[in-house]
Amino acid sequence: MKALVFDRPGNPGEVLQSRDMPLPEPGFRQVRVRMLASPINPSDLLTIQGGYAAAPQYPAIPGYEGVGVVEAAGGGLLPRLRKGKRVALISQQGGTWAENVIVSAKHVVPVPDSIPAEQAATFFINPMTALAMTRRVLKVPPEAWLLQTAAGSALGQMVIRLGKLHGFRTINVVRRPEQVEQLKRVGADEVICETTESVEERVHAITQNNGVPFLLDPVGGKTGSAAVRCLAAGGKALLYGVLSGEPIEVDPRFMITGSKRVEGFWLADWLRGQGILSMVSMARQVRKLMQTGVIKSDFAGIYPLDEYQKAIQHVRSSARGGKVLFKISG
Repeated sequence: MKALVFDRPGNPGEVLQSRDMPLPEPGFRQVRVRMLASPINPSDLLTIQGGYAAAPQYPAIPGYEGVGVVEAAGGGLLPRLRKGKRVALISQQGGTWAENVIVSAKHVVPVPDSIPAEQAATFFINPMTALAMTRRVLKVPPEAWLLQTAAGSALGQMVIRLGKLHGFRTINVVRRPEQVEQLKRVGADEVICETTESVEERVHAITQNNGVPFLLDPVGGKTGSAAVRCLAAGGKALLYGVLSGEPIEVDPRFMITGSKRVEGFWLADWLRGQGILSMVSMARQVRKLMQTGVIKSDFAGIYPLDEYQKAIQHVRSSARGGKVLFKISG
């Protein structure tokens, strides 16, 4: 089979190679999925660069999620039930940037034909992260303010739509002025362009100096630090990324006053702590939200695996306007 492989951490454009690899065979409770499509997520690029939370074993195949068809089943009832089905999948060890991948049968979810392959390829990481953080961890109630940075991302726009669905209000931080009107059309209640205005001043004006009870930050650095300083007494922040590459700086006195909390969220860890019933419930919710358009991704480019250099350049281009996807097979 064809696969994208890297033998050491580094610049994805330099260390990735296309190689012929042996066709893998599933073990007990595993399935082999013929991949149809897989997105390029920030976590994929961070893994290649050596900056992700989990280091791979080399040689490694990147890619944590995608959509495909189960073509081989190992031992166990669930793998046999999944055989022949089109499924969305998540692979905590990577490997989806290949024509075939081995995953646990627990980590594949059948998806109906009403969900296009491109949307199904992004079933897990962004939708489940947005849903888990807002509905399961923070449990944001109606009318409450939620502040989020990097709000123009696919995940950020999902959070905005979830807010409209469940009645909570969003304050959205972006970097480019043209994103302000774009997010308002999606349903954002307030949008702050951090390059032209102060995040802290705008948040305090919007909330009448009360601050926000909930915060989502995947950026870190100056942006994340300013957002944390907007927390209200008893407020809670979830940090789920480090797009800036810089740490958050927080004054302990600010955190102590009002007993504010800052926690980390990593979907892989959260999923490991969920039972099978919770996973089934989440999958049903995501399917329904995708079918109704509440959760969806926009795509800026679709490339075959052998055009990985162009795909990565596209991901790194500014204002690309959506996710970039590998189309692996028909």
